[in-house]
Amino acid sequence: MKENISLDQLSQSLTGDLYYDDSAYHHTIRLAYSTDASVYQELPLAVAIPRNSGDIKILIQFASANGITIIPRTAGTSLAGQVVGNGIVMDISKYFNKILELNVEEQWVRVQPGVIRDDLNHYLKPFGFMFGPETSTASRAMIGGMIGNNSSGLHSIVWGDTRQNLLTANVILDDQSEVVFEALDEASYFKKLIQKDREGAIYRELNAMLTVEENMQAIASGYPKRSITRRNTGYALDMVSDKTAPFNMCRLLAGSEGTLAIVTEAKLQLLPLPPKELGLLCIHFDDMIACMEGNVIALSHNPEASELVDKYIMDFTVGHPTYQYNRFFIEGDPKALLIVEFRGNTPDEVEAKAMALKAALIEKHLGYAYPYITGEQTNLVWDVRKAGLGLIRNLPGDSQPVNLIEDCAVSPEDLPAYVADIQNLLIAEGVHASYYAHAGAGELHIEPFVNLKTESGVKTFRSILEKTTDLVLKYNGSLSGEHGDGRLRGEFIEKVLGGKVFKLIEQVKEIFDPKGVFNANKIVNTPPMDTHLRYDNNKNTTQIKTYFDFSKEESILRLAEKCSGSGDCRKTEITGGTMCPSFMATRDEKDTTRARANMLRQFLTNSTKENRFDHEELKEVMDLCLSCKGCKTECPSSVDVAKMKAEFLQHYYDEHGVPFRSRVIANFTESQKLGSLVAPLYNFVVKNDFLAGLVKRTIGFAPKRSLPLVAGTTLSQWVRKQKDKTNAKRRVYLFADEFTEYNDAEIGITAYKLLTALGYEVIIPKHIESGRTYLSKGMVKEAKKIANKNITFLKDLITEETPLLGIEPSGIITFRDEYLSLVDSDLYEDASRVAKNALMFDEFLLKEIEAGRIQKEQFSTREKTIKLHGHCYQKAFHLVETTEKVLSFPQNYKVEVIPSGCCGMAGSFGYEKEHYDISMKVAELVLLPTVRNTDSSTWIAAAGTSCRHQIKDGAARHSYHPVEILYDALIK
Repeated sequence: MKENISLDQLSQSLTGDLYYDDSAYHHTIRLAYSTDASVYQELPLAVAIPRNSGDIKILIQFASANGITIIPRTAGTSLAGQVVGNGIVMDISKYFNKILELNVEEQWVRVQPGVIRDDLNHYLKPFGFMFGPETSTASRAMIGGMIGNNSSGLHSIVWGDTRQNLLTANVILDDQSEVVFEALDEASYFKKLIQKDREGAIYRELNAMLTVEENMQAIASGYPKRSITRRNTGYALDMVSDKTAPFNMCRLLAGSEGTLAIVTEAKLQLLPLPPKELGLLCIHFDDMIACMEGNVIALSHNPEASELVDKYIMDFTVGHPTYQYNRFFIEGDPKALLIVEFRGNTPDEVEAKAMALKAALIEKHLGYAYPYITGEQTNLVWDVRKAGLGLIRNLPGDSQPVNLIEDCAVSPEDLPAYVADIQNLLIAEGVHASYYAHAGAGELHIEPFVNLKTESGVKTFRSILEKTTDLVLKYNGSLSGEHGDGRLRGEFIEKVLGGKVFKLIEQVKEIFDPKGVFNANKIVNTPPMDTHLRYDNNKNTTQIKTYFDFSKEESILRLAEKCSGSGDCRKTEITGGTMCPSFMATRDEKDTTRARANMLRQFLTNSTKENRFDHEELKEVMDLCLSCKGCKTECPSSVDVAKMKAEFLQHYYDEHGVPFRSRVIANFTESQKLGSLVAPLYNFVVKNDFLAGLVKRTIGFAPKRSLPLVAGTTLSQWVRKQKDKTNAKRRVYLFADEFTEYNDAEIGITAYKLLTALGYEVIIPKHIESGRTYLSKGMVKEAKKIANKNITFLKDLITEETPLLGIEPSGIITFRDEYLSLVDSDLYEDASRVAKNALMFDEFLLKEIEAGRIQKEQFSTREKTIKLHGHCYQKAFHLVETTEKVLSFPQNYKVEVIPSGCCGMAGSFGYEKEHYDISMKVAELVLLPTVRNTDSSTWIAAAGTSCRHQIKDGAARHSYHPVEILYDALIK
């Protein structure tokens, strides 16, 4: 109880937040921080979100007084368990995220540690500069974490690592004093030695250690050979003792994993932007060893990068909702692919470099295909490489790729022999592995596939690392290149560097942090590497019954387990994309796709309840999920949280009943149907402030949110009055979704007019609502009934020749998504056939345009500028480009896609009073500011009814469905 009281006092003294008790909300947050991107899991005592340096000092003082360790954390993408532990996790990502100063003349920038690398470079680009180190997680990796791990990335052979680019660091020491680490000339260095404070004591003790000849000899002989640029084993004593450069404690700080001090500011060296012209030579190999030999030749041609992608990664791009579009450059079925980048001032200069390498490889009979990629397509190639970690998580079964020997580095010329040795080692262990990443720097991310849910698998896990350390010693390599030692490799540092050096490393920790305040049990005093694993308590093997069919994902648990923790869901609106809108708005870890997947995994694995979904923590973590489906495609592992949220809610309702508001929303179609019968009265009520206010208070809607109006004549009623088109060139079926039928009937009528004017016979077949409202509120059992009925109605009508066209994305895409895992097994084949032919309105039009059945001459030649906001489901199914192409079809129509993510409305989410503010924050990230800054002559296009509603409420601007714009352009 004493501990709780002291944590209570700590909470009251902080201006930031502290989560430490066992209430559902606090426990949810602590669980969200119990993992990172590694295989480790440990519940922290507390999670602190400091707002300023004062909070950090208070936390350090508390930790020192109570024998507790502070675990500094930014994006939590560490692969060696650096930010997992039972102390206080201190997340500085939320408030320490400012760019403080830019000096263009001296080419440096001063930032707080929570600044994201890619966001920083977005800021620097107009000035002609960049921060060089570029991890594959650069869209969310933060400067503090990059310093902790001494991150480097795929261009490190020319842009360097973080240590090389860290000029100064403002840090807080264990006595709460604030100091600056920077390059010191001889006079400044000796001033530090005579300071009568904590900083001075650190300099004196370190100086005493580094002036002993025996110690210097041990360092010189123990550390990796100098030709290895990626050297991150232990503390960088070899770097800090280098007398060829001014002494700078930053060299020791980089790679120290938050175990020596807390960084509050960093001054970074900047590089000029590289030449704009670049090309990628994508060299295909039938053999991994030959690929490594090709890499040695590639390096002799001075490339910007030389990166490996293996067959496992390439295979997992096949059929992937996003990365299948990126594999255009792959020829045949290579075992290994080497992506070599060249840059220059002209396209000819770049191509000449690439062709010289190609000729050298052909001469040596290395490689069988050499596609050369330029322009925007190079981004797609690099995206495949960067997604490697997430993609290989799609491997079926319990044997999964593990971070283990993925960070060991050797000299590039040693890679062919090293890889051959590793292959023999893994064959002896009976496991396969994926090989990818930084061939140019001698560091391959080799990830063995191990089943950590079994005792034998855990033994194999340890055995592989133990034996690999022998190879690291053989080649005088580095145990860790950029991912760090953490708790994964820490216990093997002594073996690799030698006992004398390891004693010096322990001494460094003692000099800086004698009480273990800073990230204890990392690098030194680490627990055994095979303890505190994610699956240590995986004893519950009961099959989880679900309403959705998760057989393609193996099970709902397996789908949750696919989350690698790589944190792709933590990118901001600056990087772009849809995933994850609530995190973009709140910047809270619990609102990430990663947190939701991990929480499900933990409770579905460890819950002792009969209904393992019945936990308030799951309800908390799912609350702000907008079910945007961004994670279904943007997550490399395709962790579909929207589907899992709906499944969770249904099981939760099974235990607790369906809330009143959820029932109202789910039955939206019925209310709108009744409202349409008395449309004038219904619309009067929802437009009257007082009466609408009563309705909103009763349901639990936000007072500021307007309610939708209903049409007096529904779409179906109007269509029934039209005459059949007897000379139509083709028949199509129009899906009268619940939103177009009752609320946006005029848009549906316009769609009918457009299609018939273009020569098509349009029929609304017998069907019922899509079930989207039920799915959005987790009423999966009702949605299943609807899916079965609709497929039964449509299965004999919908074919490639007679497709089903949709106007509202959330309605028609339900056929292509949820229906396939909802319908009864005997309807699955029918549902699959309907799904293939259930098209968005503009998808159909584009097909007809490409087939020559629709001509430009049918549309106006006047000029029109359009800004297009894509619905989340369109983005998830890569359909925004289709809309862009169709709207650009009229000769002088120019379309600009707004780089927005989710609009924030997400069906009913934006109506709900407790979600209104988040809904508007999401909209204000990109969409609403863009709309407000768009002149009135430019039309705003949005296919989603929710999107149009959000634009109306948030920007007081009318937006148009694409069919309205096309009909307006039609020459009638």
